Amino acid sequence: MKTKIFKIRLSEEFIYADQNILDCFLQENNILKYETAFVKEEENYWSVIIYYEELKIQFQEGRPEKYSAEQEQLNPDEIKILDSLKLWRTEKAREKSLPVYLIATNKELLSIAKYRPIKKEELLDIKGFGKYKIENYGEEIIEILEMV
Repeated sequence: MKTKIFKIRLSEEFIYADQNILDCFLQENNILKYETAFVKEEENYWSVIIYYEELKIQFQEGRPEKYSAEQEQLNPDEIKILDSLKLWRTEKAREKSLPVYLIATNKELLSIAKYRPIKKEELLDIKGFGKYKIENYGEEIIEILEMV
């Protein structure tokens, strides 16, 4: 198991770049667990420790690529789903004292809204969703999709 520490600075100047670096890392590695802490110093920031294994690229014929929606036009039902998912994510992040992007990125939520999985196992088809996110958030996400 490997570890990596990220510093997510909160100033407008750095936050988007820092988040993008973390998002890319999360997509490229198998995340085993993570820890976060809010650091109050001269410049406040989130410290994120990621415990991970590197993904080994396997070439298997017939294995479909994970679904990832682009910023495309959403129909009214998909907009409702996306809004519900973002509200859920904000509440979950507040409850766990985490930044929202550690719960799910905007692109992951957009992909869920477009793909509309019926069972939590189908979340594996969404790029960015692995075992950890599905175990921790899968049932709640499917409940949201059923209600909207």
